[in-house]
Amino acid sequence: MKSMTSLATAIRAAFALLLLWSLNAFAATPLVDVEWVKASTGKEGVAFLDLQPVADYLRGHIPGAVNTNFDKDGWREERARDKVPDMLPENTDKLAQYIGKLGIDNKTLVVIVPPGATNIDMGWATRIYWTFKVLGHDEVSILNGGMKAYTADKKNPLQNGSVTTQAKTFTVNLRRDMIATAADVKAALASKKVTLVDLRPEDQYSGINRNPKATANGTLPGAKNLSSLWLTENGGGTFRNQAQLKELAKLAGVPAKGPQIDFCNTGHFAANGWFVTHELLGNKDAKLYDGSMVEWTMTKAGPVEQKVKLP
Repeated sequence: MKSMTSLATAIRAAFALLLLWSLNAFAATPLVDVEWVKASTGKEGVAFLDLQPVADYLRGHIPGAVNTNFDKDGWREERARDKVPDMLPENTDKLAQYIGKLGIDNKTLVVIVPPGATNIDMGWATRIYWTFKVLGHDEVSILNGGMKAYTADKKNPLQNGSVTTQAKTFTVNLRRDMIATAADVKAALASKKVTLVDLRPEDQYSGINRNPKATANGTLPGAKNLSSLWLTENGGGTFRNQAQLKELAKLAGVPAKGPQIDFCNTGHFAANGWFVTHELLGNKDAKLYDGSMVEWTMTKAGPVEQKVKLP
């Protein structure tokens, strides 16, 4: 009788573990690999969001993946009142409707699949990842290495043509505390207690060159420079391991903990920095300034430090 009771207890424990595993089988981690993707393709509740140019997408994509254009499909927009480009939409209703049309609701695990060729297209992925988090959606991951990693093995299945999805309802629960604004930057400059991290290349950080959309050369006063190019292997589509990322942050003078604002020109390179700091290294006090130096200089929000002034 005692052995039967023990067996019943063991069975119940095993069932509980199986149930727990099934509930968490698709719990999001910041990065997933190709093996995870292959095991999860076609599973209910998992959506693959492909960021390839449409012609490349139509030639071949992960089975079931839907395509989106980072620049044209509403992930960023020009702010109406001052024409600052590439901002998170002030009214998120249209973006929420678009996400729903992609077949994504608030229970969907979204796996973002960039081309994986350069750290630039990884920035598309991290910016969309950040956008989902700001919209209140935590079930989101990025395929490390993107399609380049997936297609490295020619045996991995591909689907061509477009994918039709059933529209769902996506509801926004906006997290404003994740967004750094120009006012937050001004407060950080006044307090001197917040680390400002410029993710642009050194030539823009130092003021030698600038983005065409910015109206002045230079960086935020006192900012550290941690180039987005450093964060991926050889500037490609695969993020470096945690030990390397920690060492690079240390080299740039960026502390492991404490309030931090990541910026660049329009919050694109900075999204890689925020993703590494907040998601991979665990500094939950890091924020992304999506307006970055373009907003800062266009609106003359505050001072700019130019480290190199050419004659």
